[in-house]
Amino acid sequence: MEISTLTTYHCLGFLWYFFVTYSITHVRTEERPSEVFLYGGQWKYLTVLNLVLQAVFYGVSFLADALRLIKKLRCAKCVISSRDLLFSVLAFPVSTFVCLSFWTLYTYNRELVYPKSLDGVIPLWLNHAMHTAVLPFAVLEILATPHCYPAKKKGLILLGLVAFLYISWVLWIYSVTGEWVYPLFALFSPAGLVAFFTCSLAIIMFFYNFGEFLNRMIWGQSEFWF
Repeated sequence: MEISTLTTYHCLGFLWYFFVTYSITHVRTEERPSEVFLYGGQWKYLTVLNLVLQAVFYGVSFLADALRLIKKLRCAKCVISSRDLLFSVLAFPVSTFVCLSFWTLYTYNRELVYPKSLDGVIPLWLNHAMHTAVLPFAVLEILATPHCYPAKKKGLILLGLVAFLYISWVLWIYSVTGEWVYPLFALFSPAGLVAFFTCSLAIIMFFYNFGEFLNRMIWGQSEFWF
């Protein structure tokens, strides 16, 4: 993809995710069901955190493209390194996990992840923007531009650390409120919850490896891309 086209694409991606994040964080308070958006607000939901992550990623990508356009290659090299780390370790695996896990659980029993009471609060388009469109965007990014992945061990350790921080946040909210972020968690015993979190971590690490596989199959491997 031409650099000018890529710059436009990343700019539009940033604006889109900024708009979606703004929309979900400005749901009118009086319309919110009593069982959601309490302690921690929207920032306890992985879906919303992922929107912020994607907005940051596309913003960094746009900056990298702009620096390449004006031939500031030394600065661009540093920004591209950050862009690639964000995409490989977080943006692709988290988006894939959010989309596939949400719709799998929604199909099984939506009350476990997205209570029906939310239908009157969150428009259908916003639900799909948060839970569906994130996956095509992630795949399109792989098709649009190559990314340099970190060493496998480093990438998985970083992903595992972020997953641990989010799980800690979920457990902290439960310790304060006595309520789980997702009703699904209330179905498990402590041992079952550990098994669920471990399985989820294994799945998201699989998505990390799958993203690396797709990137290598399409683009091969290279230290830096210009």
